[in-house]
Amino acid sequence: MSRREMETRDTHMALKLKVIVASTRPGRIGLPIGRWIHGVAAEHPAFEADLVDLAEVGLPLYDEPNHPRLRKYVHEHTRAWSAIVDAADAFVLVMPEYNYSVTPALTNALDYVFQEWGCKPAGFVSYGGVSGGLRAAQLVKVTLSALKVVPINEAVVIPFAANHVKDGAFVAEDVHKTAAGQMLDETARWAEALKPLRAPAA
Repeated sequence: MSRREMETRDTHMALKLKVIVASTRPGRIGLPIGRWIHGVAAEHPAFEADLVDLAEVGLPLYDEPNHPRLRKYVHEHTRAWSAIVDAADAFVLVMPEYNYSVTPALTNALDYVFQEWGCKPAGFVSYGGVSGGLRAAQLVKVTLSALKVVPINEAVVIPFAANHVKDGAFVAEDVHKTAAGQMLDETARWAEALKPLRAPAA
């Protein structure tokens, strides 16, 4: 779908995008980065974007007695998280790299539900030191594939991310803005293409 086609769509047809901030550490720079990409996504013609902060969601370490495939949730925090994930047509994961790997909070959130993730694309905004969080972004794709999430290759990568945060706000350079547009365009294309697979079975 071209950008012009996206711009002519009715607002009620907008794809629901959840921008998920994967770091819960006090003092994290992930929240300013998440707010930035959420703002960019909110202006994209294809999306109705929501910012989801895992620190606010506050999921405990996985505590459901039943397998998530069954959707027999006994805890209110799980039902609330299920509703957030289920409502989405697509995701953007704003994620750092912890010890060459994925944040425990994100792994835990992914594991909490299963069917709600399926047949939806996920874009990435990764950040960190010299690697820009790329190792974690690559590793999480294995888990996403098991959940039937389609990882998007186009991504925003932010090396030395702390240098771009000023007075609590992320200051994007042109390279970040260009990458964000490409990632969101491709995420929208896949979200549209996967719609038939997300439709309820007859």
